[in-house]
Amino acid sequence: MTLTSIIIPTYNGRKLLEACVESIRQHTASPYEIIVVDNASDDGTAAYCRKNRLTFISLPENRGFPAACNVGLQLASGDDLLLLNNDVIVSHDWLSNLKRALYSAPEVGIVGPVTNYASGRQQVRTSYSDMPGFHAEALAANVPDPVKWQETVRIVGLCFLFKRTVFDRVGLLDERYSPGHYEDDDYCYRARLKGFRLLIGGDCLVHHEGSASFKQVYSAELQELVERNRKIFIEKWHLDPAQFI
Repeated sequence: MTLTSIIIPTYNGRKLLEACVESIRQHTASPYEIIVVDNASDDGTAAYCRKNRLTFISLPENRGFPAACNVGLQLASGDDLLLLNNDVIVSHDWLSNLKRALYSAPEVGIVGPVTNYASGRQQVRTSYSDMPGFHAEALAANVPDPVKWQETVRIVGLCFLFKRTVFDRVGLLDERYSPGHYEDDDYCYRARLKGFRLLIGGDCLVHHEGSASFKQVYSAELQELVERNRKIFIEKWHLDPAQFI
């Protein structure tokens, strides 16, 4: 089985990171490595990573999500690469189901799950109100079923699985979008220009807390940041990313 490098950027989100890592360890059967890239947290993240023997890179300053992802990508040894937000909780068979979709055809390059919180088509209606409820709902939802796979033009970066062949041809995330937003849309568009297809894995449900780090750090100017990065995308590609949602 192929090795998956799970890259988790984080900033002052130790409790979120702990829950994320624990869920990976409990619910991942296929081979994986975890690489935590910390944007200069001061909340004990480094001590937690050392104690739990996680591969851990500490940046000297908060360089944002795309830059942290790029550091992790350059260290990753996996055949598959997965960018994962620190506020995501995974559950039963999540990775094996995503990989089944990823390897369903040679031209499929990027896949992502469905979730309770995301922009666009990956958000689905859920009924749970706590973590036991989520895992119960995921147990029922995460039954392998190719009928639930959907062709799409964008995958949200909260849980973003792609083949190394995509990385070799598309390269790193564009750090002009730092601290974050639209770097995932940009990467998807670049992958599509190279001929890769994208799939939403409807047979993989994950829980997403939702922009936890961004709300903590950039709450006041979040909308301004989103609009700035939207303009960067438009100027770069002469396309409005709204047409892809």
